Amino acid sequence: MLRLLNIELHKLKYSRSAKILISTYFILITFIALIASIEFDLGPIHFRLADQGIFNFPFIWHFNSYIAAILKLFLAIVIVSMMSNEYSHRTLKQNLIDGLSKKEFVLSKFITVLLFAVISTFFLMIVSLILGYSFSDFTELSIVFSDMEYIVGYFIKLLGFFTFCMFIGILIKRSAFALGFLFIWWIFENILYGVLNFRLFRDSDIPENIMQFFPLTAMSNIVIEPFSRLNFIKTAASQIGEELDKDYGVHWYQLLIVIVWTVIFVYLSLALLRKRDL
Repeated sequence: MLRLLNIELHKLKYSRSAKILISTYFILITFIALIASIEFDLGPIHFRLADQGIFNFPFIWHFNSYIAAILKLFLAIVIVSMMSNEYSHRTLKQNLIDGLSKKEFVLSKFITVLLFAVISTFFLMIVSLILGYSFSDFTELSIVFSDMEYIVGYFIKLLGFFTFCMFIGILIKRSAFALGFLFIWWIFENILYGVLNFRLFRDSDIPENIMQFFPLTAMSNIVIEPFSRLNFIKTAASQIGEELDKDYGVHWYQLLIVIVWTVIFVYLSLALLRKRDL
């Protein structure tokens, strides 16, 4: 496995665009700290976001996991480009000629995206701990390390999304078209949800129950938005007669759905590569 990983890291080492995108991703995660300095002045209402508890333990695990997951597109571009470069630079064919099997090739890509997910998760934990201990009102260990399921959810979400990008990269071959396909698939899932929710099954849970099995929706369901958990949002909602009643938890079946999709994407990547004439 180390040999396969070394091959992929060697390729990334000489890719200037990959290094820029990866660096940008991790820099933007550290910029979450800038949110602490944002101040709102709405007439008589004046507040700073950091004072609203967004960096309090354990809420910070939920908040940072959600914000950091939005930035995953930067690494998605790297993964899709990594796959398309194998075809455009003919390194895939050369690797196979040099004795690398198709199974080992797919495994090398999977190990790489797994490494991306592990490093991203570890980096997010470090950033969250620094911000938490800097701004949180609660620093007892029992509180600090509660709600860690959001970090697990973040990792599974990244891994599932990256393997989806890996599969699309093998399927489409060209990075621009592959990213376009990813965007079109996202639109497709949203349109399908709209049809189910507003046309076929109004005022029921059936649309959500169906859509939870689609890949992008399943990934987004793991860590849902955290903003409505904030006290000032709840207060504002109650003043206009709205009740915010959401399930913010990370559930085992949501993780399982994404894990199953991860296995499917890896299998389809290998099956497609074995079928394709290189």
